[in-house]
Amino acid sequence: MNSASANKLMIDSLPKIAHHPDKFETLFEAARFRERLLLEISQAKSRIYIVALYLENDEAGRAILDALYQAKQQKTFLDIKVFVDWHRAQRGLIGAGKSDGNAALYCEYAQKYTHQIEVLGVPVRNHEVFGVLHLKGFVIDDTVIYSGASINDVYLAQNERYRYDRYHVINNKALADSMADFIVDTLSNSKAVTCLSQENRPETKTLKPAIRELRAKLQSSSYHFIPQHINDDQIGLTPMLGLGKRKNFLNTQICKLIASAHDELIICTPYFNPPRSITRETKRAIRRGVNVTLIVGDKTANDFYIPPTEAFKSISGLPYLYEMNLRNFAHRNEKSIVAGKLRIHIWKHINNTFHLKGIWVDKTYMLLTGNNLNPRAWKLDLENAILVHDQQKLMKEQTQKEIDHILQHTQLVRSYKEIEQIEHYPPNVKKLLKRIKRLKADHLLNQIL
Repeated sequence: MNSASANKLMIDSLPKIAHHPDKFETLFEAARFRERLLLEISQAKSRIYIVALYLENDEAGRAILDALYQAKQQKTFLDIKVFVDWHRAQRGLIGAGKSDGNAALYCEYAQKYTHQIEVLGVPVRNHEVFGVLHLKGFVIDDTVIYSGASINDVYLAQNERYRYDRYHVINNKALADSMADFIVDTLSNSKAVTCLSQENRPETKTLKPAIRELRAKLQSSSYHFIPQHINDDQIGLTPMLGLGKRKNFLNTQICKLIASAHDELIICTPYFNPPRSITRETKRAIRRGVNVTLIVGDKTANDFYIPPTEAFKSISGLPYLYEMNLRNFAHRNEKSIVAGKLRIHIWKHINNTFHLKGIWVDKTYMLLTGNNLNPRAWKLDLENAILVHDQQKLMKEQTQKEIDHILQHTQLVRSYKEIEQIEHYPPNVKKLLKRIKRLKADHLLNQIL
């Protein structure tokens, strides 16, 4: 048995929840995602758990909060909880002045309504730079709405621009219960998780013992469910968690998934900054004859990109750093690109941004995840995913339609030379990147950004 077959057996042996494909829906646009989220909130009968990196104080964020509070006023029995990153909620945007961040919005809403909802801050580490809540999945009754998107204007296409992500609606009680149980038992019941709707909040330093306890628990946590037999008319769903660089279950399964590819491997990531293990398995896949497709965002479709016509900020150098990574990878694999075994697609659509991640293997497995497949996700942030097992190719048409939709605004790279090099970057960017290289700080930046 070869290595790919052995890894496939391990992937197939993962516990699964049985699911009927007709209750698995792919949404193709951010605006549809926003509309569906609002619809599901308005129709909720028992519970609404929203988990996101942040819920922003802008038009879209307020619309979601309005919907949640209205649902609570009309149906006071609804169990509504919103979980966001503790640190991110209490600061302004990068580059903005000092503020109370989105927590000020949560306090404002708490004072306006009779029946409250819980907006809870989750501190994964003592400082944001060393780890954040990057968990995905909104649980509404028995439905899981899974996307890598957070909640603000651009993610929800509230106005003219959008940040492109993946959006899936899965109606499955066992999956919803499994994810809800983890949210309540591990997050809501932690002493480190604190209400952000109160004006007098504890300082992070007073929470340090509780944060250590929570992190230790998270590192050994998993989604609990009773494994089910998958019939020929069903697909299987495996929800997974991961935190930290040691014994990270999610990281391990992602590597095995890539290593199991026999014929076709498709990887999407917004920031081309893969961990060494991902790069290694991708190269091995190419060597054993797998057709590999990488779909990444153009530097101008990166959320940190600032046009040369606007005031320069150091953070705007990141998209160029990622592009340098991509060019170097393409250069090292130029023969595979020319031979058609490695296809690199770069996504760009007007002034919109790209936040899409996921993996498809042999038209049999599909990974839904918010994991950026970078060192930060690999080592620092709390991540999750849902692995879809489709042995009978029941989702083939829906899956291909999503892939085609993703490729719609991409340009195929035919040689590494087509990717811009540092000599052609704006002077401020060129100066910054050369200084980073000289100080050998690029490795450190790649680990935390």
